[in-house]
Amino acid sequence: MPGFSVAVVKGGSVCWMKGFGFSDLASQVPATAETVYMWFSMTKIVTATAVMQLHDKGRLGLDDPVNDYVPNFPTAADSTLVTVRHLLNHSSGLPNPIPIRWVHAATETGPDTDAFLNQLLVRYRKLKSKPGLKASYSNIGYIALGKVIEEASGEQYQDYVVDKILKPLGMNQTNFIYTPTMLLNTATGYQKRLSMMTMLLRLMGVPRGILNDRVGDYVAFNRFYLDGASYGGLLGPVKDVARFLHVHLNRGLVDGEQVLSPDSVALMQQISATGDKLDVGLGWYREHSDSSAKRIFLEHLGGGAGFFNDMRIYPEESMGIVVMGNSTKYDIERIIEAVRSIDLKYDFLSGLGSSGARTHTKKPTGI
Repeated sequence: MPGFSVAVVKGGSVCWMKGFGFSDLASQVPATAETVYMWFSMTKIVTATAVMQLHDKGRLGLDDPVNDYVPNFPTAADSTLVTVRHLLNHSSGLPNPIPIRWVHAATETGPDTDAFLNQLLVRYRKLKSKPGLKASYSNIGYIALGKVIEEASGEQYQDYVVDKILKPLGMNQTNFIYTPTMLLNTATGYQKRLSMMTMLLRLMGVPRGILNDRVGDYVAFNRFYLDGASYGGLLGPVKDVARFLHVHLNRGLVDGEQVLSPDSVALMQQISATGDKLDVGLGWYREHSDSSAKRIFLEHLGGGAGFFNDMRIYPEESMGIVVMGNSTKYDIERIIEAVRSIDLKYDFLSGLGSSGARTHTKKPTGI
């Protein structure tokens, strides 16, 4: 793989951050803790946090019908209403179409957010299951949550997140657009040239201006944005993600500021829906196969064209790990297990360990 960056949070502070490999292969720029990657679906935990903030303020109820905020939102065949809670824990019954074309080049103007959501709701109007019955991952649900946030707050989704979450946490190099200072450290996304994903992107007609030239065995991507910011649009470094993890490991308190109530932090981490693959809280999840692990954790993956990431929390240990890399696919689980193998007291300055690493490779959930 080209490169990746790691940050580890333990006991209320960031205890280790480091980059490996290259953020750009052509120019051989090293990856660091400040390297800016596309978050993709890790953004969903920020979206869920914003919803819970508004819940803390009494601006919305978790069991409010989504129709109160999004007109003409689909209902089940038996007229059961989808609620905000159902969107958060992926139990709405909404489908999850492949979002390959839900992107646009950074030099282009994206679609109107409301029009994009309405188009999706018209096209995918039929629910797959009764709301609340089981967890089934859906990007559309989190695009709808962006609209819920706007209606409940009276602000644009991106403005709310920047003003109420990113700025208070000092996440100064994270945003929904590449700011001038972020561009100084931005990673180039890559994927193997001879891969099924590369063929699929070409066959399905990825929008113009996204694919770039060949770099060795890889195809590079030009900078691009997602059409639905609330399901995967953030950009930023592991250094900032580590700041965000403090909210969910320290009962919502960061540097003396109560970003989220302790009750909301706990509620987000409580499994409230299960499905064929995932056990889901209000945003956070874990795979069924991870539920019996000795070290209980919750996570959210984020992957798409050119990038793959994971932020994981171990609440009982007050520990969090974030890994972000500029390749569409790599063995992220092996990296996390290598980090876990390090003796925090003695070995963090000496680099990654490798003993006990599993070879299991998680796959990106959504884009």
